Amino acid sequence: MNNNFTYYDREQSWLSFNYRVLQEAMDDSLDLYERIKFVAIYHSNLDEFYRVRVASYRSLLSLPSENFKKLNFEPELILENINNEVIKQYYEFENLFTNKLLPELESNNIILKQDHNLFEKHTEYASQYFLSEILSYLQPVLLTKGDVLSFLQDNVIYLAVKLEKKRKKKNSVNKIPPQYAIIKVPSHKLPRFIELPKVDNKFYIIFIEDIIRNNLNILFPGYIVDSSYCIKISRNADIPIDDEFQGNILEKIRKSISKRKTGMPARFLYDKNMPPDFISLLKIAFNLSKKDFVPSFKYLNLHDLFELPNPLSPKLERVSLPKLHHYELDIAPSILKAVREKEYILHFPYHSYDYVLRFFNEAAIDPKVDEIKTTQYRVATNSAIVSALISAARNGKKVTVFIEFKARFDEAANIKFAESMAASGIHVIPSLPGLKVHAKSALVLRRPSRKDGTRKGIAFISTGNFNEKTALTYADHGFFTSDEELVNEVDKLFYHLENPSSEMDFYHFLVPKYNLRSELYKKIDKEITYAKKGLKAYILIKVNSIEDIEMINKLYEASINGVKIDLIIRGICRIVPGEEFSKNIKVIRIVDKYLEHARIFVFHNNGKNDLYISSADLMERNLNRRIELVTPIYNQAIKNELLDLLELQLKDNVKAKILGSNLYDWKNPENNNKQQHRSQIEIYNYLKNKNDLRKKFNKY
Repeated sequence: MNNNFTYYDREQSWLSFNYRVLQEAMDDSLDLYERIKFVAIYHSNLDEFYRVRVASYRSLLSLPSENFKKLNFEPELILENINNEVIKQYYEFENLFTNKLLPELESNNIILKQDHNLFEKHTEYASQYFLSEILSYLQPVLLTKGDVLSFLQDNVIYLAVKLEKKRKKKNSVNKIPPQYAIIKVPSHKLPRFIELPKVDNKFYIIFIEDIIRNNLNILFPGYIVDSSYCIKISRNADIPIDDEFQGNILEKIRKSISKRKTGMPARFLYDKNMPPDFISLLKIAFNLSKKDFVPSFKYLNLHDLFELPNPLSPKLERVSLPKLHHYELDIAPSILKAVREKEYILHFPYHSYDYVLRFFNEAAIDPKVDEIKTTQYRVATNSAIVSALISAARNGKKVTVFIEFKARFDEAANIKFAESMAASGIHVIPSLPGLKVHAKSALVLRRPSRKDGTRKGIAFISTGNFNEKTALTYADHGFFTSDEELVNEVDKLFYHLENPSSEMDFYHFLVPKYNLRSELYKKIDKEITYAKKGLKAYILIKVNSIEDIEMINKLYEASINGVKIDLIIRGICRIVPGEEFSKNIKVIRIVDKYLEHARIFVFHNNGKNDLYISSADLMERNLNRRIELVTPIYNQAIKNELLDLLELQLKDNVKAKILGSNLYDWKNPENNNKQQHRSQIEIYNYLKNKNDLRKKFNKY
């Protein structure tokens, strides 16, 4: 490795991405509730980051000193830097929320109340709501000196309350020490936001915890309420499975899920206005250290802002673009028949996901289909795809589903779906010990031909999960093919999932463990060779994250040798552009209304443009420890379409930012001609115009 190479810090890179999400909430050109949605996304992302990444560093602090010395990094320093950056961002968020978003709501006659000064009408309504709806869920717990509570529930809001004992004699001078209590806020049972009666044609909304604050005297008779503050604890949500290679892995996952609720603390979040003596008491009461504490905004769990009522709806909200159709697939009597004749690619969420549902539903009832195989990573609630697979099994077809139980935060849901599918006669392949299956593929096989006994198949391969809910907001590509060689290799992948010890050869797909890393290196080397000959040498990579140091070194090597490299990276990016070893590398990040989730690799290859769509990011875990599918696109029309979409993204100068001299130096692209290019809107229009032409001329 070249000792002069440098890399951005992984965690700070992720924090810079999340800050970019917060910046969208600062964009006053967006609809108000769209901006509030980005605030919710920002906080949701941050919660998961602490429960997974930060928790993993916290767990390292408990290692024996001899093991601790073997680490090539300092977990304590990383944690300190993370918290410093998060606190800095919290101050920016508070300024945004208090001085921008709340006044804009108010200018639209929507008042989000945050104090005790309620109209009498509102006080009466809130008191009645407290008595009739909230009170039965509240179980105050007094904090007695010397007692240590075992734990607070993960990611749940509590009110920490300071109380003063009412004196029996008014003139008593005996000093009575204050009493402290905590109350679990039942936002998991009741709405977080309560709409109050209108006053003077204005709409009033209040946080449920503020209704509780205003009625604390009912909970604590005999006490005077001094103050109250929101607190919550984030616990380690990772579920390492002891000895995956022995015993029942499903039962081990079940037990690990149950441990998540009581995992080790990752942070203790508290209202920054809480006085030091109160903080000290909570440290003792919950057996926490100073390093656990992170000061925050008055209100916690602001991912709940997804549910903030909009009494003026649909005003102040983003107008959803109508889902696009694909004319050829619309007029085709059967998607299965259409794909047998030609390959198709769809781009979600621009295109309707109904075509994917049609694909599974047709396969379930087509008498010539006798087998369906698919992977499932994150399954939608009430999944129509799972329903189609169950119908297929009931129709006598052989259905095989690999379902990944280790998909973080979806483990319990995936286990439930697996059980319902198995009960319907589906052959469910459980998680494989030691690795995750992240490939997104489905295979439909027809009965053998009477003429030659061969089986024809159709494959659907996606860069995103088979999930109709996330397909509404995640930007992904879905590829239908009946190419025999590609179909055969998809079948090989499923054979490997059923027989993990088997060895396979893949000639078209790039698959970790077999050929993914080596083939990517070969393609980068080929571009280096072209550059050395003075020919055009170019690489374009679009992924969610690039973190693998060996792969980054290879791209640095290509840059040194004159290969031009464009990277479209949404999340983690450890590449440092603009240095002598990376002067030919440009990194852009696009954050817009849809989550950029697709992965694409393009190698110029002297004008041939080798292009792959992928389930894999360039992270060490994807390249080494997962089952991924990196799929070649040979169809020239589809390849050209994908290249056009990538070109629109590279031209984006509205929602794209270029990585500058540090992780928080993301610059606006130069705009010499003053023409604005917002890639997601331009992609939508491109696909719409293309479909209009298909419809007009009835051709692809």
